[in-house]
Amino acid sequence: MKRQETDGGLLICGSFAYDHIMVFRDRFTSHILPEQLRILNVSFQVSGLRREFGGCAGNIAYSLNLLRPGSARPVGAVGGDFSDYAARLRTAGIDTRLVREFPKELTSQAFIITDLDDNQITAFHAGAMNRSHELSLAPGTKARLAILSPDGRDGMLRRAVELSQAGIPFLFDPGQGLPLFDGPQLHHFLEEADWMACNDYEWRLFQKRSKLNLPKVLERIQALIVTHGARGSVIYTREKEYRIPPAPASRVEDPTGCGDAYRAGLLYGMLEDWDWEQCGRLAALLGTLKVEHPGTQNHRFDWRELGRRYQAAYGEAPPWPSPGTD
Repeated sequence: MKRQETDGGLLICGSFAYDHIMVFRDRFTSHILPEQLRILNVSFQVSGLRREFGGCAGNIAYSLNLLRPGSARPVGAVGGDFSDYAARLRTAGIDTRLVREFPKELTSQAFIITDLDDNQITAFHAGAMNRSHELSLAPGTKARLAILSPDGRDGMLRRAVELSQAGIPFLFDPGQGLPLFDGPQLHHFLEEADWMACNDYEWRLFQKRSKLNLPKVLERIQALIVTHGARGSVIYTREKEYRIPPAPASRVEDPTGCGDAYRAGLLYGMLEDWDWEQCGRLAALLGTLKVEHPGTQNHRFDWRELGRRYQAAYGEAPPWPSPGTD
């Protein structure tokens, strides 16, 4: 890993959004007729509507800041309606100096409906995110690590080059932005990145678009992390495959944002130079804690609670000192 001498925290490149979250107390499959998909016209009566702070960069920064206050430095484009979100981040001690406001745009907006099987239907308005390519990292920007999460297409392409040229190792996390890129562009990301993370569906789509299988991907990066929802995750390296079981949830409230919480746990472990199994276990535990709470940024914990749950889930002491720091 091309580690810099100075710490500089962790750059979290990606989107900010206001999430409008709705829960459908039934199953989509009960209301969609497969034989009538060509004339689909369906309305879901939802039980409630909440507006939450969201977006991949915001969500990852929130969870990482709970683990390591002051280390998260988000990078992204926002609109003129961002003031209450910005105040919230600053109150939490999150550095917003690399977040640029475009006053005539709206911050990205997501409208998410979740059913009883945790299936989701999302409508997304990109807004200011589509201008993320107008941002640039200042010369001399330093960081221990970075993550390149879903953002505007051109912004992601530019950020990958900037991070590589700055010598900042980064995790490529294409997420729902993956369909924006063709095969050569995906190859380009792997040439610049050090690691990649995606869910199982995105991994299948990545292979189809890039024409690269697992061995070919691992020729280019150090590790591939693939999440499988409630079935856990797998971390593939050139030397070994790590199967990470999920951490048991006390309740399932809302899956929205659990992937971002997972990535925050993963990145924290990487910052601490843990082995991959330890990184994956903390990541899984953070994802579970998120699932137990509505919205993407409403979960909280302390290190003692985290240690107890790690021990209960994985049968061994956590890799941080006991009893931990509240």
